[in-house]
Amino acid sequence: MLEEREDKEDKIFILRKLIEIRIPKKDYEKLSSKFSKEYIISTYENKRVLNRITGRDLVFVTRESGIPLFGHSAFGIIDRGTNLLQVRCISGCNLNCIFCSVDEGRKSKTRKTDFIVDPDYMLEVLRRVIEFKGNGIELHLDAQGEPALYPYLEIFVEEASKIKGVEVISMQTNGIPLNEDRISALEGKMSRINLSISALSEEVSKKIHPGYPLKKVIEIAEMIANSKIDLLIAPVWVPGYNDKEIPKLIEFALKIGAGKRYPPLGIQKYIPYRFGRKVGNSMTFKEFYERLREYEREYGVKLILKPEDFGIEKRPSIKPPFKKGEIHSGKIVAEGRMHREKLCISKSWSVAVISEKKVGDFIKFEILRTKDGVIVGKEV
Repeated sequence: MLEEREDKEDKIFILRKLIEIRIPKKDYEKLSSKFSKEYIISTYENKRVLNRITGRDLVFVTRESGIPLFGHSAFGIIDRGTNLLQVRCISGCNLNCIFCSVDEGRKSKTRKTDFIVDPDYMLEVLRRVIEFKGNGIELHLDAQGEPALYPYLEIFVEEASKIKGVEVISMQTNGIPLNEDRISALEGKMSRINLSISALSEEVSKKIHPGYPLKKVIEIAEMIANSKIDLLIAPVWVPGYNDKEIPKLIEFALKIGAGKRYPPLGIQKYIPYRFGRKVGNSMTFKEFYERLREYEREYGVKLILKPEDFGIEKRPSIKPPFKKGEIHSGKIVAEGRMHREKLCISKSWSVAVISEKKVGDFIKFEILRTKDGVIVGKEV
């Protein structure tokens, strides 16, 4: 749980193998011996908290921090007007996939800050939101990164499954942080795991997922398929890289028994996003769906999926108190997810603001985006 180390400049405390807290040694030594290490770590201001996976600064989002769980794309809750809520408890990834839509991993050139949400805080807000949204809710644990890195995953899922109105809990994962014990702990609480496997060939796998332990992930897939948790194999089809792997993955998913209640596969089209990694060529949607139809006929399995295949339906959403083009003001409370970005609080929402101001400053900003309740602004 707590491991203590030292280097030339800092006292280092490592929590749950994910969080690293650095306190300047000269300042640590000035502290009275009557303070416990736990007290020093939790309250001492002159410290730097890092995500050990990515090496980036880590912001702990708690009720006491005052940081709202609506408005940001990297953490909190995203409500797109359906009975599915995207729940983002952590950011950061243990891989550096060549097609990553958010340029994640230790080698990222665009991301500078990670976030982790206190599970009690997330559960508290979810209870209120679900009361508004109604019954038959799916909580989908995804992330700008790898959600299974969340150190509180098992207890969070257990408590979330008890919330009245929650019918389905699902998770998108590369599978690497999972093992037999963790899968067993999630049984009976988690409904479905969408497992990212984009190749069954070691050679291809290494090209698209550098450092990817393919053998282990295949074993994890089989464990999930043999558990009470439904399995959906979710490859990203990257033209020129894993074209020949797609039929192999279809055969693999059908062979191990993926898709007990839901479709066994969710093949994703590679899309070169603005702030994501660009690689190779991208198929048109027309070509992509034509290829999927061919495989549907060949293997007798549904591959072109719709929201209703997962029981997703439209519901009223939590409306943000912003409109595009409006001018608002707020306080900067943390560095933002990307370079030149700050995390600002305004009207009890989190806003990603492009600004050169410092943490603690108050700023005015123009709203650039409000789609799906993700709020982005630019300082004016």
